Amino acid sequence: MENNTGKKWFAIYTKPRWEKKVNSRLQEKGVESWCPVQRKESQWSDRKKIIEDPLFKSYVFVHINDDEKIKVLSTDGALQFVYYLKQPAVIRDEEIELIKSYLLEKDAHITVENLRQFRTNNKVVISKGVFMDAEGTVIKGGSKKVYVRLESLEQVLIVEFPAEHLHLKCEL
Repeated sequence: MENNTGKKWFAIYTKPRWEKKVNSRLQEKGVESWCPVQRKESQWSDRKKIIEDPLFKSYVFVHINDDEKIKVLSTDGALQFVYYLKQPAVIRDEEIELIKSYLLEKDAHITVENLRQFRTNNKVVISKGVFMDAEGTVIKGGSKKVYVRLESLEQVLIVEFPAEHLHLKCEL
């Protein structure tokens, strides 16, 4: 989806563990970028520490027009655009906003898995929370998890829901 500025969201690959550095460098260049992070507790040898861990390993999102692609790729640590169907993958504004909204929820927790590891199963509808009325495909999981497919990224968000927040979608 394209907004009225002509800018679209794209995902770029970064060097391993460079997500936050690349995000900062892009912003210093005036490029609108986003590296979604979630807070998690990390155990060190002598203490526990809360860290901000990138949600998508080796990915940063950029909101750019075609003229800014060179500026993005010339950023130290940025490797290439994520491709889907032989073109840079355009991420829908709604997908970005959904992830941003969910990460604002108290105790939000998302685990990301590569889509290619899973097969499609039942369709479900989420009945509570920020994802309310969203439809997803259960690709793998038990009574507490549903995998929400982001087709353009070839990634799956694993969002933990209580089983009572999900119901099978009736197909007529």
